[in-house]
Amino acid sequence: MTSTPTRAAALRPSAPDRPGVLAAGTPVRRAAAALSFRNIGAVYVWLVIVVLFSVWAPETFPTATTVKQVLNGNAVAGLVALSVVPPLAARVFDLSVAYTMSLTSVLTAYFLVSTGLGPFTAIALAMAAALLVGVVNGIVVVVLRVDSFIATLATGALIQSLITMVTDDSSITGVPLLAEPFASIAQLDAAGITLPVLYLLLAAGAIWFLLEHTATGRRLYATGFNADAARLQGVRTGRLRFMTLVASALLSGFAGIVFASSVGSGSPTAGSPYLLSAYAAAFVGATQLRAGRFNAWGTVLAVLLLGTGITGLGLATSAPWAGSLFTGSVLIVALVLTGGRIALPSVLRRRKATPHAGPEAPAEGPAVPAASEESRG
Repeated sequence: MTSTPTRAAALRPSAPDRPGVLAAGTPVRRAAAALSFRNIGAVYVWLVIVVLFSVWAPETFPTATTVKQVLNGNAVAGLVALSVVPPLAARVFDLSVAYTMSLTSVLTAYFLVSTGLGPFTAIALAMAAALLVGVVNGIVVVVLRVDSFIATLATGALIQSLITMVTDDSSITGVPLLAEPFASIAQLDAAGITLPVLYLLLAAGAIWFLLEHTATGRRLYATGFNADAARLQGVRTGRLRFMTLVASALLSGFAGIVFASSVGSGSPTAGSPYLLSAYAAAFVGATQLRAGRFNAWGTVLAVLLLGTGITGLGLATSAPWAGSLFTGSVLIVALVLTGGRIALPSVLRRRKATPHAGPEAPAEGPAVPAASEESRG
């Protein structure tokens, strides 16, 4: 008796065909996934922005000077943006980073100009103040269990009062801020690329290694995705959140010192313009490379995207509101994407599969947002 093959067996590819399909298909699929809009959509948006402004301002935008301006002008913004990545990975907001940046900028200038201390001592004292801010934030958020959003906002208000008391809302200027070796911290360059760009790359590399290649990074992500489940698995979520707040304060404090060196003064409002752009870059970065996860290189990519757009608007139009409009719009779109409100690829896949679904096709459930898929992985 000859057996009749089942429908599933008839649809299966023959054995000789399968190795070739796997060998040829797997690298192609990996390359397609790596270059997909979902993975590096910001790169394609960035290219569109470059083309747009190259057509809009052809005499000023597509030049090597503009490239250097984007890199050098956004290095400090990148440091501030990276400072919020570790807390966000653990689902903690640190809104005091802008005030911490202003504090270290002012304190460094004050110690150099008003007290006559050397640059290394002044920087050490300013960083000690940033460390103190991080410890206070950690105590209020972790030990006293105050919501991080409110707690760091209140801490920022206290820092601003201290800045006002020291500066009387006036910038601190003086010759020591313009002299070596302090000025070289931000103004030393090679081929037109200044040292802050190197600081940005080093900070991004360190955070990337921590989050992606260490057990601490995996625990940080676990804390951010589900703190209760992580705690039941033995993860010390409170300690991790405490340390992210300390690291955030130190990195934003360093950004303040770099800023003071680059402009040659200590400004009481140095960090205020960077708060919105920092969170915009962090949330846009969470949609790139490691979709659903706050990550370092995605944040750097987002900083350059935002910097290119703002620089292009500055060259193409003199409207003072254009930069804020661009940054705010990008942040809203990023929040929508990271929140899973748009799952267009899943919707399209479902609609495409519906006409071909046979009677034996299983019922398809609702589209799963990218963030949910990543968190399950």
